[in-house]
Amino acid sequence: MDANALREMQAPLKNQYREAPDSAVITLKAKGTLDDTSIACKVETGRALAVAGLHPATGGSGLELCSGDMLLEALVACAGVTVKAVATALEIPLRAGTVSAEGDLDFRGTLGVDKTAPVGFRAIRLSFALDTDAPQDKLDQLLKLTERYCVVFQTLNHKPELAVTQTRG
Repeated sequence: MDANALREMQAPLKNQYREAPDSAVITLKAKGTLDDTSIACKVETGRALAVAGLHPATGGSGLELCSGDMLLEALVACAGVTVKAVATALEIPLRAGTVSAEGDLDFRGTLGVDKTAPVGFRAIRLSFALDTDAPQDKLDQLLKLTERYCVVFQTLNHKPELAVTQTRG
């Protein structure tokens, strides 16, 4: 695909977002299930091969994974592994559990339709549904420590120093 083909593909979307800004805001979601025998989280991607592409809201076909979905899936996976590890360390028995993440993106920012619209997620929500008989104070501690030790959550919560480089290859 060349730049012209991309512009042609995205032009109707950009026009739509200019005329109806709310149509550019889409909530992406990811979900995982805690493994019942080991410290692991099974993330539901629905795809055997991870091929990233444009989200349909930016002109993509929808056949490839969106990097926003992949980010939420990484958060779910990390939080799921972390909650399972912390529960194991604290000896909190979990019969089952799910981890869910959803985030709000305004595609006007990504497409340059509105310079004031953010590029990236403007909000992300992470939630746990845990099947356990543990007392609430133990669950509060579990959530606090999971939040504290989840690498992806902390990376998102405290902006890391970022660098971009380019080389010829």
